[in-house]
Amino acid sequence: MANNLVIRALKANSKSFNLSSKKMTEVPKSVARLTNILTLHLNNNSLTSLPVELQTLRNLTELNLGNNSLEEIPSVLRYLNTLKKLYLFGNHITRLPPEVLEGFDNLTLLNLNHNHITVLPPEIKSLSNLETLSLLDNQLEELPVEIGFLKKMVEMNLSNNKLSRLPKQIYSLSQLARLYLARNNLTELPEGVIGLMKLRVLDVAGNRLSMFPVDFQLLTLNELLCEGNTFVKNKLMESVQAVEVLSLKELSARRILVEDKSRLGVVHRALSYHPGLSLLLADWGRCSLCLQPFLTTWLECVRFINLRKDMKMSRPQTVPVRVLLCSYKCFNKSGHSYYGVASV
Repeated sequence: MANNLVIRALKANSKSFNLSSKKMTEVPKSVARLTNILTLHLNNNSLTSLPVELQTLRNLTELNLGNNSLEEIPSVLRYLNTLKKLYLFGNHITRLPPEVLEGFDNLTLLNLNHNHITVLPPEIKSLSNLETLSLLDNQLEELPVEIGFLKKMVEMNLSNNKLSRLPKQIYSLSQLARLYLARNNLTELPEGVIGLMKLRVLDVAGNRLSMFPVDFQLLTLNELLCEGNTFVKNKLMESVQAVEVLSLKELSARRILVEDKSRLGVVHRALSYHPGLSLLLADWGRCSLCLQPFLTTWLECVRFINLRKDMKMSRPQTVPVRVLLCSYKCFNKSGHSYYGVASV
């Protein structure tokens, strides 16, 4: 039957060919004769591989291999560098071969939902034109820092995985508009969220977040889904203030950070010769009150943001947002609405 469909498509010079739901265990090699097709549907079958002959499909822009029995991305796909949309959902894929990913530089959409992928290789950065990446319902435990190279990314779905943290490089995705992270194991979002100024939809429901990162309220979100987290509560408690004694390391770091503000200064030039020190100082923060830099967060502080009032969203929900303060001296100043987070 499939060969008859191929003959019919050849006569009609078809641009699309559909072999979905044909109960196939293999793709007929005759499909390779359809060198002019742009779209190929092979979904809802029992395929475990693709014939190497399909490398002749050099005009193919969309390929649907969803709901099959593939255990990895077929190696023949590395030759189909005209592909823009690739659907591999509902297979048994556990890994992404780096050599195949390197042939996907024109891909704009990659759907790998409902597989068993545990890790994304660094070669994911080869997908430089990718706009949509969906890995819903896999086994991912972390993302590579190279995810930050996908500068054209607009939508990323990582819900239903095992992510415990995100690399801060995710904030390099300046075009990202929709980010889905629901039902993972995230305890915090990295600082630097202000880098996602085009973000409109954020789903972090069903994680273990206690608060949102600094400056979260500056995002222009249209929708925030955050139910099922363990956010700190706005509940006053009696506490004892510890004696504040800054270590020599902290005092030195603060001094260096102040001096480093002058890009023409001696300290700034000297830091380039001490990469270890520069790395140590990379995670510095700025006090929300006195605006001075510091290295170590000595007291976890939050402010409570009303989504409707402060972020112009439709929901009146209140959420905690991390605040950076440099000392008890600043914390004890009057006129601010920041709270220290108690451990109970």
